[in-house]
Amino acid sequence: MDFDQVIGLLERRLKGPLPGKEAHLKMSPQPVDQRRFDTLLPLNIRNSGVLILFYPDGEDTFFPLIKRPEYPGFHSGQMAFPGGKMEKSDENIIQTALREAEEEVGVDRHQVRIIGKLTDLFIPTSNFLVSPVVGFLDERPEFVAEKNEVSRIVQTDLKTLFSRETRKQTLLEIGTHIKLDTPYFEIDGEVVWGATAMILNELIQILDIQDF
Repeated sequence: MDFDQVIGLLERRLKGPLPGKEAHLKMSPQPVDQRRFDTLLPLNIRNSGVLILFYPDGEDTFFPLIKRPEYPGFHSGQMAFPGGKMEKSDENIIQTALREAEEEVGVDRHQVRIIGKLTDLFIPTSNFLVSPVVGFLDERPEFVAEKNEVSRIVQTDLKTLFSRETRKQTLLEIGTHIKLDTPYFEIDGEVVWGATAMILNELIQILDIQDF
């Protein structure tokens, strides 16, 4: 399936019902933190927008993931989509995702064409409600990593994401007292787990591509 076909498929399917929780649960660490799926969210929740940005490279369709640098915080060293918290100056969550992607990986926000959104996902540990925004560029961008926020940019193609060998399972130790039986995607030697893996799994179910 070429780039134009992928974008056309996304444009059609993002207009319909989304798998949401069903897809998220399949890549959720065990035991499941049920706070993720509560209908009543905290009053002090922080809104966050991330950008799933598709672009062509040769005959393949790619999107970028980023690796966060090591820092004192919940998501230190983790793989993620470009994105971050909503600022007062942002008109909406789409503008948040575009602004953050421009700041973190150097993508010109004005060139991105928005297709739609995936299901919001709550991250209890950091109190973020993440809104995955889906967009695309007609050409491969020249990425520039913001060194304070991005230690690595991993350009990921859909073939890799859909490969059976990419999906794995491990026991992750979080801190000194928590062990999680964790499904993850291994992409270019990196462990992609947690909210990012859950969002990617919804994308996989929406696309449901059998043959590239």
